[in-house]
Amino acid sequence: MIKIVIAEDQTLLLGALGALLDMEADMTVIGKASNGKEMLEMVETLSPDVCLMDIEMPVMTGLDAAEALKGGDAKVMILTTFMRPGYFQRAKEAGVRGYLLKDTPSETLAASIRRVIKGERVFSPELIDIAFEMDNPLTRREIEIMQHLADGLTTKDTAKILGLSGGTIRNYVSIILDKLGAKNRIEAITTVKEKGWLK
Repeated sequence: MIKIVIAEDQTLLLGALGALLDMEADMTVIGKASNGKEMLEMVETLSPDVCLMDIEMPVMTGLDAAEALKGGDAKVMILTTFMRPGYFQRAKEAGVRGYLLKDTPSETLAASIRRVIKGERVFSPELIDIAFEMDNPLTRREIEIMQHLADGLTTKDTAKILGLSGGTIRNYVSIILDKLGAKNRIEAITTVKEKGWLK
């Protein structure tokens, strides 16, 4: 029997997913969480075979939880509405075994869980295409700077936190705008958020 824990912040969907998977003869849903933190606590106490979770949840996201579970016994699968290349990249780096979209038919989801249990990786075809089309051109440092700016920090504050000069930060921002083809910081912040490149 495949033991599954689900994390999803939409109560209705959480219940529906649990009911659908419980109908599979070889599966049992042993826990339902509303965020990544609850999921981690359930993994500790329930030892599931598979963790199926959404990405955008309060308290702790699915990607943060997946990174915390990396190297553990439970196989992590993402089920989300977001086809953002940055999310997909982070999920792969966290060792996620499956990344499916929420409009996946229930029989495909069940079959994907069985494949993951056998050691395979299962990714929605749409995501593979997006990942190849839209690689992140920014370096780790550039992403770090964009994160601070997106959080509302000034150039001066960002420079202080990173131990750099204001001029260096402005140079970085100029390079970032050029790489993204953005006219200004606001446009650049919007782009990196839409692509899911920020943590």
